[in-house]
Amino acid sequence: MSDETAIRDLITRWVDAVTNCDLDGVVADHDPGIVMFDVPPPENGVRGIDAYRNSWPPFFEFIRSGAEFELLELDVAAGTDVAFAYALLRCGTPEETAADPDRRLRLTIGLRNRGGRWYVTHEHHSFCHR
Repeated sequence: MSDETAIRDLITRWVDAVTNCDLDGVVADHDPGIVMFDVPPPENGVRGIDAYRNSWPPFFEFIRSGAEFELLELDVAAGTDVAFAYALLRCGTPEETAADPDRRLRLTIGLRNRGGRWYVTHEHHSFCHR
């Protein structure tokens, strides 16, 4: 399997875990020193795997309320030791999607390869404000 395919699979598993509110699946393949910049605060980011893990339960409540989280586009660039990917996702309640069907969540992921396995070291989520 190519590195690009392995990373695509990793990100697809992550999206599935988010959709299924599977916390262990969400944090799998993440580096202990993960840094995430997210839509909600804190604006200086979430740092470390414990803080990353603790940031997800409120979002799972949003998903359980009927919101969708769907991968629409994914691009991966992989080197030997580092890689990055960017994606567009549909993320919102059915009412939000109906009101603005073109609204997208932007995702950028940085990864490192250690021992032949890819780990997410950086995540950035954002919405375009119109």
